[in-house]
Amino acid sequence: MKAMIINAYGTSDVFEVANVDKPNIKSGQVLIKVAATSVNTVDLMIRELGTALPFSPSLPGILGMDVAGTVEAVADDVTDFKVGDEVYGCAGGLGDRQGALAEYMPADASLIAHKPSNLSMKEAAALPLCAITAYEGLTRAHTRAGDKVLVQGGGGGVGHLAVQMAKAMGADVYATIGRDEHVALMELLGATAINYKTEAVSDYVAKHTQGNGFDVVYDSVGGANLPNSFEAAKLNGQVATTVSLLEMDLSTVHMKGLSLHVVFMLIQMIHGIRQQEHQQILKEVAKMVETGQLSPVLDEVDFTLEEIGAAHDRLASGKATGKVVIEV
Repeated sequence: MKAMIINAYGTSDVFEVANVDKPNIKSGQVLIKVAATSVNTVDLMIRELGTALPFSPSLPGILGMDVAGTVEAVADDVTDFKVGDEVYGCAGGLGDRQGALAEYMPADASLIAHKPSNLSMKEAAALPLCAITAYEGLTRAHTRAGDKVLVQGGGGGVGHLAVQMAKAMGADVYATIGRDEHVALMELLGATAINYKTEAVSDYVAKHTQGNGFDVVYDSVGGANLPNSFEAAKLNGQVATTVSLLEMDLSTVHMKGLSLHVVFMLIQMIHGIRQQEHQQILKEVAKMVETGQLSPVLDEVDFTLEEIGAAHDRLASGKATGKVVIEV
């Protein structure tokens, strides 16, 4: 089968076209004929950092975590799927799990679900990692109807889904953006846009929460932005983030009595534990999509399998809106 492999870690030009053996499946797995995949920040990190990350695959490696496609074969002990089923999931591209940058991909049946019936393969491929991440953060932060929710990074892969999920949960949703063209998108998705470049945290907290702070802050930017999220949260508020790989002073967290939830959705796949949790979330996501509550936003630039390096560059540029998707 055709695959894009890496024989070294580094810049986006490390990808090479190769013909490799069609994978065999093990107990509990299905073989997926890959139709599409998408690029996530963690894919870039693996490609760049390699063995500095404990979950990077050995070389030569096939990256690509998200997948949408058709079931080609099923192991004898798999009962939830049959040949011909259209499925989606986040199921490979790290450790000893082959990724989706290939014509075929083996996947644990517990990491996939039936694709939303009203989405194309490309649209479905945009969802798994980011949708699971968004859902986990909002639910762990106990988001409920009537909450004022702030999504930091509303135009990103996780952010634009978190906006819609919070809205579906009955929350009053706000989202930070850095580009004026994202104002209309946030309004379309159900959020009030806040340009963090022109509005100080204290100003938008005063404007939208009467100075009390937001009940839930979902920070899909994280890192150096976390102090802004802590400032924006109410007393005893909830903060969820996808990026906490830094040293920082947590005095504000202490003095405001905040609950901080760190979302690292790869834990189940890295350690092979509680994988059905992801399948259940994917089932819930499919219901939200099919009832019109959730829709993925795809970046305007399309890529083929052979253009994966350019797709990585597109995401790294910060110019993409929504998800960068690759058609296989």
